[in-house]
Amino acid sequence: MIKICGLTKAYQMGKITVPALREVDMEIPKGQFVAIMGPSGSGKSTLMNILGCLDRPTSGEYYLDGEDVSKKSDNELADIRNKCIGFIFQAYNLLSRVDATSNVELPLIYRGVSPRERRERAAKALEAVGLAKRAQHRPNEMSGGEQQRVAIARAIVGGPKVILADEPTGNLDSRSGEEIMVIFQELHRQGITIVLVTHDPDIARHSERVISLKDGRIISDEMVEDRLDARELLAAMPQPDVSA
Repeated sequence: MIKICGLTKAYQMGKITVPALREVDMEIPKGQFVAIMGPSGSGKSTLMNILGCLDRPTSGEYYLDGEDVSKKSDNELADIRNKCIGFIFQAYNLLSRVDATSNVELPLIYRGVSPRERRERAAKALEAVGLAKRAQHRPNEMSGGEQQRVAIARAIVGGPKVILADEPTGNLDSRSGEEIMVIFQELHRQGITIVLVTHDPDIARHSERVISLKDGRIISDEMVEDRLDARELLAAMPQPDVSA
């Protein structure tokens, strides 16, 4: 699904060239769940921006589902982002003035999908993340975990080939984080390719493969032998006290 060859990205800061990625090679098969880890400045965000067609490499090649997208035009990249990639961010990036359904519909508006079909598909996506009863609520009426589930519904509503998640549990408590990882593991079981950036080793252990970056290079690439099951962890957690 994803193949990058000799990927290099450098930023020009006045007269100084700052390398962010250095000759990175990587392949991610269709349907794999991969976590990317590394300290600040390791190149994680740059790599995610290139994988998400938000930025171009300085040199090297990027193939998405067999197609070289590293030299596509801005309009072509925008089309790829809308049709092939679902984005999930740490800060949710929801529209505060509209309800969950309208937030989830947004990618379909850009595709020209009819209002009726948009509503139907948004309802199914919200049901898939356990928010069917919260469809008419705005983000400020929801918890952080619920907002992130709306963001996941928005990411999957268009049937993406790849989901890119940047620290999706970073703003959440442990229980809400596990609820989100339950959804990711279910999406993985459905065959969706997932690339997740995280600083948390325990979150990375929910994936099946962990790639570590440092100074713009891959320093390790390992399959997860002791993978965590989010449903089991969630079931073992104490129930929240809602009596207050």
